[in-house]
Order: sequence, then C-alpha cells, then structure tokens
Amino acid sequence: MTETSNKPGLLFWIISILALVWNLFGVMVFTMQMTMSDEARAQLPELEQTMYANIPNWYMPVFGIAVFAGALGCTALLLRKKWALMLFSISFIAILAQQIYMFVLSDIGKQMNTLQLSATLSIPAIGLFLIWFTRAKIAKGWLN
Repeated sequence: MTETSNKPGLLFWIISILALVWNLFGVMVFTMQMTMSDEARAQLPELEQTMYANIPNWYMPVFGIAVFAGALGCTALLLRKKWALMLFSISFIAILAQQIYMFVLSDIGKQMNTLQLSATLSIPAIGLFLIWFTRAKIAKGWLN
C-alpha cells in the first residue's frame, strides 16, 4: 500500500520562495516610488514622468495593497496556511484595479514599449497563478 504524503515537495518550496522574492521586489518598487524625490522623478523617462504627474490619489494605496497582500500571501504559503488564498485574492483585486487604470482609464498602456507591456501584463498572470497554485495545494491538504 502506498501512503499519500501531506508534506509539500521541493517544487512547492521553490515556487513559494520565488513568489516571495517576486512580491518583495514589488514591495521594494512601491517603497521607492513612495519615497522618490522630485529631483529623482525628473530623471525618469518621459512616460514614467507623465504617469506620476497624472496618477490618481487612489492608485498608490491600491499598489501598496497589491504588493503587501502578495508578500503576506507568500509568507502564509511558506507557513502552509490556507489564508494565503484570501491574501492572494485581495492582491489580485488590487492588481486588476491598477490594470484597469493603466489600460482603460489612462493612455499609459498605449504608450508602453513591448518590454514594458509584457512586464506589466505578467503581474496579473502571476497573481492568477498564485491563486490557482494555492487552491491546488489546499485541495492536496498541504495547507491548513
């Protein structure tokens, strides 16, 4: 008779750690944007300067929710807690709000080059993946 292990395999840990690194990078970007001086902003490419000049008041708090909920979700995943799913869902909703602003409510998305566009679109894709991944691990009984 074979036993089913309730312990995550190596791939779980690798994906969870990489996801945490990804989200901590997002926290770093958020922190840099929140603390950036006017002089530093003046050195940015024109597209980014335009974005900062026209950004609505709600955008940065939503950005913060997206990255901090994602980082906390990854921490919960590493602790093997089911509430990681709730945090990833909150993060994803915030990501969607950002994407709607970038591609529907402003012209920023239309001005992006291919690299910027692919990087921006990878964010909701990774958010969806983390929700799917967490649900799959809850179904396996790896998260409690």
